[in-house]
Amino acid sequence: MIATGLPGATGSAVRIDVFTIFPEYLTAPLEASLLGRARDDGLVEVRLHDPRDHTTDRHRSVDDAPFGGGAGMVMRPEPLFAAVEAVSPPRPLLLLGAAGRRFDQAYARDLAGGPGFSLVCGRYEGVDQRVADHLCDGEVSVGDFVLAGGEAAALVVIEAVTRLLAGVMGNVESAVDESFSGGLLEYPQYTRPREFRGWTVPEVLLSGDHERIRRWRRGWALRRTVERRPDLLDRPLTPEEERLVAETGGPAPGPGPGPGAGSEG
Repeated sequence: MIATGLPGATGSAVRIDVFTIFPEYLTAPLEASLLGRARDDGLVEVRLHDPRDHTTDRHRSVDDAPFGGGAGMVMRPEPLFAAVEAVSPPRPLLLLGAAGRRFDQAYARDLAGGPGFSLVCGRYEGVDQRVADHLCDGEVSVGDFVLAGGEAAALVVIEAVTRLLAGVMGNVESAVDESFSGGLLEYPQYTRPREFRGWTVPEVLLSGDHERIRRWRRGWALRRTVERRPDLLDRPLTPEEERLVAETGGPAPGPGPGPGAGSEG
C-alpha cells in the first residue's frame, strides 16, 4: 500500500483508496498541482493498493482466460477481494467501468460531501463479474469511450471531487462559478493584456460595473450552453434568460459547438 497524503491536524482529511495493478500510474499526478497541495495541506488522503500484493503464485498473476472463450483476459476475483478485505477501505467502493453510472459534477459533489470513497481500476477485458456483484457498491463511468484501464478514470474522479473540498480551491467562488455548476457551461474568461494581436477584451469587463458584468457572464453562460451543450438544459429559457442571451450579440468566442472536457484549474 502506498499512502499519498496524511490526515490534517483535525483528522478531517477525506480518504480515497484506489485499487490498481499500476500504482505508479497515479503517483506523479497525485503529487502535482492542486492534488499535491490538497495532500500536503492534509485535506485529502489517497491510498494506493496493488492487488498483486495479494496473489499466491510466483508470477503474481491477477488475470485469467474468460470462461466461455473470447479475446483477452479477465481480472480474477481473489486478488481484488483480498486487497479490499485487507484494508477495510472507505465506502462506497466503486468499480470504474463502461457499464457504470455516468460520472458528472453532481456525482462529484455527492462524493465530496462524504468522509471518503474507494475506486477499483479494471484492466484487460474487465474484471470478474463477482467483483461488481459482491465486492463493490456500484460502478461508475467517466464517458462513452474505451480506456486501457481504470487508472486515468480514477484520476478524473479524484481531481473532480478533491477540488470541491473545503479549503482546496484558493478562491471559494472558483468551485461554484464554473462550468456545470448550476447546469451551465462557464462564461468566457479574459486576462491581461487588454489587446492581443488585435483581439480586445470585451468593454463590459473593464467597466467596473458589477451588475453589467454579472448580466454579461450569465448571458454568455446561457448562450454557450444552448449552442454547445443543449443536453445540459432540461427546460426552455425564461424570458429574462432569452434577453440576457440576446444582449451578448456577435459571434461566440472560442471553438464551435460540441462537447468537450473542462479545464478549470
